[in-house]
Amino acid sequence: MSERRATILVVDDHPANVKALRVELTADGHDVIEATNGYEAVEAVERDAPDLVLLDIMMPGMDGYQVCRKIKENQGRDFLPVIMVTAKTDTESVVKAFGIGADEYVTKPFEPLELMSRVNSMLRIRSMYLENVSLK
Repeated sequence: MSERRATILVVDDHPANVKALRVELTADGHDVIEATNGYEAVEAVERDAPDLVLLDIMMPGMDGYQVCRKIKENQGRDFLPVIMVTAKTDTESVVKAFGIGADEYVTKPFEPLELMSRVNSMLRIRSMYLENVSLK
């Protein structure tokens, strides 16, 4: 990946979760933007063009599944990785998330090293994708 800092959108309706994610992401050298609900998340993706989205599933109004589906529908040829970060551990939730386009799935409480490994892996994949697209 290039030397440019990645911008990561954190979407969660619980401030403590957002703070924990912000601490880990900024310590790893990433910039963080926040959304507290699905509607704000969709707007932030369009306005701020983040490099990756960390998305909670259980939120009032538009849930994480709906947000992920909308992001994936609107990205066109772009690749914007979405990692679900949720307390939902049942197989049905995991399968549903991947079925609507999620790229990774991490359960809460998250293990910081695992989460950062998955974040950085998705950022590497995005970087390779963008390099490949620019060569065409």
